Amino acid sequence: LQTQYQNYKNTLQQLAQKIGDIEQETEEHKLVIDTLEPLPKDRKCFRMINGVLVERTVKEVTPSLKTNADGLKRVLDELVTQYKAKQEEMDTWKVTLFGRFPDFCLPVLVLELGADVVVFLRCDLQKKNHVQVVQQ
Repeated sequence: LQTQYQNYKNTLQQLAQKIGDIEQETEEHKLVIDTLEPLPKDRKCFRMINGVLVERTVKEVTPSLKTNADGLKRVLDELVTQYKAKQEEMDTWKVTLFGRFPDFCLPVLVLELGADVVVFLRCDLQKKNHVQVVQQ
C-alpha cells in the first residue's frame, strides 16, 4: 500500500511540476508576443535558436512565437487532463482502500514512518476529534 500510495504521489508531483514549467514558458511567450505586437513589422529583433542568437524582423518572428504558444497551450491542456485522470485514479484507489477498511475516514491519511511501515489514521465519525492510529 505504501509503495502504491507513494507512486501516486510521485506521479502527481511530476505532472504538477511539468504543468508549472509549461505555464511559465507560456507566460514568457505571451509577454514577448504582447511586447512585439505594437512594434513596426520591419523592426529588427533577435531570437535564440538552438543556442544561437539570430537576427530577424518582428514580422518573421511573431508567427512562429504564436505557433509555439499554441503548441504549449495544447501540451498544457493535455498535462492537466493527465493530472486530473491520475488524481481520479488515486481517489478511486482510496475508495477501494476505504472499502477494505470500512471504519476509516476518506481521504485515508497515510503516514510514512519508515521503509516498511504504513500508518493509517482512523477517525471515529461519531466523535469528531477522536483519532486512532492503526499500523498495517
